[in-house]
Amino acid sequence: MVGRHVVAAARDRCTPEGLSDVEDLSLGTQLVLMLRLVVALVLGAAVGWERELQRMPAGFRTHALVALGSAIFTVISAYAFTGPGSDPTRIAAQVVTGIGFLGGGAIIHYGGTVRGLTTAASLWAVAAVGMAAGAGLFVLATVSAVLVIVALEIFERLERVAKQRFNIPPTSGHGPIDDVPQEGD
Repeated sequence: MVGRHVVAAARDRCTPEGLSDVEDLSLGTQLVLMLRLVVALVLGAAVGWERELQRMPAGFRTHALVALGSAIFTVISAYAFTGPGSDPTRIAAQVVTGIGFLGGGAIIHYGGTVRGLTTAASLWAVAAVGMAAGAGLFVLATVSAVLVIVALEIFERLERVAKQRFNIPPTSGHGPIDDVPQEGD
């Protein structure tokens, strides 16, 4: 029966034999893991600094913590849950889900506009940066953080120039929602 195999696999993961022996990690390995966390924190803070300069509610500390938390979960999934029947990608998938909830909280529908979409997207992206750093993919994490900052800072300037050039009225970075009925409709 499939049920017995699922229960046995879950039981194996909950026993000491189902977990990796994290006490046996060498000092060198632990230092590399700490470096991964520091890189995630710094890259998340760099993206957050850009948001802070734009006076966004989710700024320096929020982005740094999201990147750090994502890196911690990535390291834990890679090094603590490596026993038989374990799937370290499950924790990474849950990080993405959790960031979705956090980003959803950053989005506000006010009047006929939506605010916070860019902040939600930057939190989502910085979580990926943290996961890359947590996985030890330092170049990918760094390039990704730089690209996030480019998208936030330089694209915003390009958007402003394009709107001026094509006489598009400014929307303060937040577009109207035309298909959502307003109160009284």
